[in-house]
Amino acid sequence: MPASLLSALRLLIAGTAFVVNTIAHTVPLLVAAMFKLLLPVKAWRLALGRLLVALAERWIAVNSILIARLTPTRIVVRGDGVDAVAPNTSYLVLCNHQSWVDIPVLQHVLNRRAPLLRFFLKRQLIWVPLLGLAWWALDFPFMRRHSREAIARKPELALADVEATRRACRRFRDTPVAVMNFVEGTRFTVAKQQAQASPYRHLLRPKAGGVAQVFSAMGDLLSGVLDVTIIYPQGSPSVIDLFAGRVQTIEVDLRLRAIPSWLSDGDEDAQTNDALRDWLNSLWGEKDMLIDRRLTGDANASN
Repeated sequence: MPASLLSALRLLIAGTAFVVNTIAHTVPLLVAAMFKLLLPVKAWRLALGRLLVALAERWIAVNSILIARLTPTRIVVRGDGVDAVAPNTSYLVLCNHQSWVDIPVLQHVLNRRAPLLRFFLKRQLIWVPLLGLAWWALDFPFMRRHSREAIARKPELALADVEATRRACRRFRDTPVAVMNFVEGTRFTVAKQQAQASPYRHLLRPKAGGVAQVFSAMGDLLSGVLDVTIIYPQGSPSVIDLFAGRVQTIEVDLRLRAIPSWLSDGDEDAQTNDALRDWLNSLWGEKDMLIDRRLTGDANASN
C-alpha cells in the first residue's frame, strides 16, 4: 500500500476513534456536571467532582491506548519524576510548548500518576464543541488573555486577569490538582524565537506572571514542581501528523523539583518576582541544554 494512502487510512481510523471516545466520555461527564451544579451539599459536590475526574482519566487512558494501537508512535519517558510523582499530591506543572500534540503527550505521561491536569485556557476555547463544556465541567480556568495594547489602554484589565487566576486556583483547594502552565505563553517557532531575541536555542523566554499568581493563590498546597520537557526528534508535529502515523518517537523528561522556600509562602513583592524570573530562567537554561543533547544524540543526555 502506498505510504500516502496508508497515512490517510490511519488518519481516518484514528481520528474517528478519538471522536467516538470523546463523545462516549463527554456526554456522561456533562450529565454529572449538571448534577454537581445543582446539588446544595458540598460533600455531594465533592463526590461528583471525583466522578468527573474518574471519567476524564478514563477518557485520557483510552486515548493513550488508541495512540499505542493505531499509530507507530512511541512515547519514551525518562527522569526522576517518573517514580516520585503521586496521584494524591498537588503540583505545579511547567513544560515547554511546541505543538497541540503536547497536550495528549502530557496527559498520557501524567494520567493517574499525578492528579488530573488542569490547563489555563483562552476564554474562546469554551466554544470548542463538546471539549469546551467538558473543560468547564472539570473546572479548567478560562482566561481572557488581554493583549499588552489593551492593558496599556485599560490597566485594570491586568488586575482582572490576576483575580481570575486567583479565583480559579481557589477552586482547587479542596482536591489534589496538577496545575499546568505553558510559561512561554505560546507555541515555539523560529520566527517567535527571533522576534523576542530568546537566549535559548529550542525555547522561548519563560514568563513569570502566571506562576507567581498560582503560588500566591495556592502555594501552601503545592508539594513540588513537575518540570516536563517534551522533545520531538523528527520536528514539531501537528495532531494530523500524529493520527496519520508520521510521528515515530516522542521523548519526555519528567523531573520533580523542590519549591524554593521564598516562593511557597505566596509573597508577590518585587524582590520575590525578580527571584522567580531568575529561577525560571535557570530551569529553562537546563531544559534547553537537555533538548540540545537529546537532539544531537549525546550519550549523557539523560543526566
